[in-house]
Amino acid sequence: MRVVAGEFRGRKLNAVPGMATRPTTDKVKEAIFNIIGPYFNGGTSLDLFAGSGGLSIEGVSRGIAHAVLVDRQYQAIKTIQTNIEFTHHPEKFTVLKRDARRVLAELASQGTQFDLIYLDPPYAKQQIIDDLAKMQELNLVAPGATIVCETNTEANLPATLPGLTCVRQATYGITVVTIYRAD
Repeated sequence: MRVVAGEFRGRKLNAVPGMATRPTTDKVKEAIFNIIGPYFNGGTSLDLFAGSGGLSIEGVSRGIAHAVLVDRQYQAIKTIQTNIEFTHHPEKFTVLKRDARRVLAELASQGTQFDLIYLDPPYAKQQIIDDLAKMQELNLVAPGATIVCETNTEANLPATLPGLTCVRQATYGITVVTIYRAD
């Protein structure tokens, strides 16, 4: 795993040890950013199931000003922190060891809105639609925000959701990337 483009291009990233997480491959990561960017002029991102932190680090490398990474596993948090050290810009990241669904109210109480949201939950726990509804209810989704959902082929995310429009869906082997834009 590596950073594909931007300020941190070419830096190698560690994967979370064990089988509890499934890192986004470089091919899928590059495809995602070619669709949504490929570069950004600031903004804030949220990664609710951060794993190794690769998507958020890639986003910051490509111009996102600040990334919030959430994961509940100790090994994932440790890996994220190590990977952030490789960037030499820890101030651009906030890492939270929390349950993804419980952290949303905490983030809302801070008045934060996110311009880019990554949702890549464990395939066995496909609750993306509920997570998106909760984020909208708590006003965490900035107007015009981009939401990147990474699922398996069985998830079948809908083309439209209240307040969101699907702008692209692509399949890469067993991985499906669905990208929504907030109205």
